[in-house]
Amino acid sequence: MDIKIAFTDIDGTLLNSEREVSEMLKEQVARITDQKIPFILISSRMPGAMTHLQKDLNIEGLPIICYNGGLILVDGKIVDDISIAPTILEDIAELNTAGKFHISLYNNNDWYVPDMDFWAKREENNTKVTPIVKPTKDVINLWIEEKKGAHKVMCMGEKEHMDYVYAELGKLHGDKLHLYRSKDTYIEIANKEISKLTGINELLACKYPHLTLENCIAFGDNYNDIEMLEAVKIGVAVANAKQEVLLIADAVSDTNKKDGVAKAILKFM
Repeated sequence: MDIKIAFTDIDGTLLNSEREVSEMLKEQVARITDQKIPFILISSRMPGAMTHLQKDLNIEGLPIICYNGGLILVDGKIVDDISIAPTILEDIAELNTAGKFHISLYNNNDWYVPDMDFWAKREENNTKVTPIVKPTKDVINLWIEEKKGAHKVMCMGEKEHMDYVYAELGKLHGDKLHLYRSKDTYIEIANKEISKLTGINELLACKYPHLTLENCIAFGDNYNDIEMLEAVKIGVAVANAKQEVLLIADAVSDTNKKDGVAKAILKFM
């Protein structure tokens, strides 16, 4: 089989129940990288929440695709950068004037939160990254000055508040934003121009021009993995994936907690 590069989602796909990489996964990644097959992490996470996993897998020199394709790093340098404009961030902040939900703002390796509340602490525990505490409007004003945008916005809170934010942002900026709900209490927001598939295509073009989607295998579990899994030669869903993901996958492996990715690497590579 002509598989020459692998792409994998992280949360719910790659990590075990301790949110770590297993020994079996390390062995299988070492086996394919010894054969010069790159193993690329592709996630909604920020770079700092991915590089420690690269270190654990001994793939530190490889590119990473962050923020679902919004930021691509090759040899530590930015090769693609697509963010959300500050004017849209102002509208998101305006929806939270009563402070009823949490807003996290991300640009490259900077993660800003208004305070270390329950949601910030939970994300810190999950990603092993500590945020910078700064009022949301101050961050937006800083980014306006620096001509930056957000690679990702996370809104977190009670379901009723997230329902409201989701509906309002859909009306205001549905043509410009991806609004993705992995849970009732989370909304992950990104520029509508990007996806994991656009990230893969961009990376292939700039770093691996001799490869095409026909040379790719990808692993995932959630809605934002569907386009990627459908496009590559072999799209593998872990057994705990959403039903819609299981239906479109070329193959289904074991769950993330039972080495689903490692077992698929062993089978297909």
